[in-house]
Amino acid sequence: MRDRDKAIAFKQQQESMVSCQLRGRDITDERVLAVMAELPRELFLDEPLRSQAYTDGPLPIGQGQTISQPYIQALMTQHLHLEGTEKVLEIGTGSGYQTAILARLSREVFTVERIAELSMSARRILDSLGLDNVHYIVADGSEGMEEAAPFEAILVTAACPEVPEPLVEQLGENGRLVAPVGPRDTQDLVLVTREGEQIRRKSICPCRFVPLLGKHAFQ
Repeated sequence: MRDRDKAIAFKQQQESMVSCQLRGRDITDERVLAVMAELPRELFLDEPLRSQAYTDGPLPIGQGQTISQPYIQALMTQHLHLEGTEKVLEIGTGSGYQTAILARLSREVFTVERIAELSMSARRILDSLGLDNVHYIVADGSEGMEEAAPFEAILVTAACPEVPEPLVEQLGENGRLVAPVGPRDTQDLVLVTREGEQIRRKSICPCRFVPLLGKHAFQ
């Protein structure tokens, strides 16, 4: 297939993803929908998997990691209620696709990844897209990024047995944190919000993510 034909096919698949997988469910945030209708998801996958970029499920990205289902990425982002002025912390850069969504929707993103190769690959892709409001850190994500705190929004893209306490401490006033919480085989997606000294927690839906490894996560 010629490059032009591939581009047309990807665009058609992208439009179908937004229409059926996102709007067709409960994704109503127009900013999230617009970004996911624009970002070329196929760039975040190796060539043999690019034809599956817009399918309704997770895909491998190497290093034992995955790029999450588009719907779950949209759902997590929607619950952050980003308006464009926020400083965001992402735990688990992975392919960089979720990072790119956050970068388009917020003022500044700090993204932490424990696997250097994934962090470097994501940076190359985001640089090629002109996204220059992202800071890339290779470290234990379960410890967050204390030197840059507080954050208006925190997104955790790997499963943790409990929400890591350092992340809760780094959440700013009226901040929102979304994370998959539970044992390795299945989790609940939860929303944590801070109102003064009060921390509220709400369950969103069941989910399944690769485990977050670190001092305050799985060993």
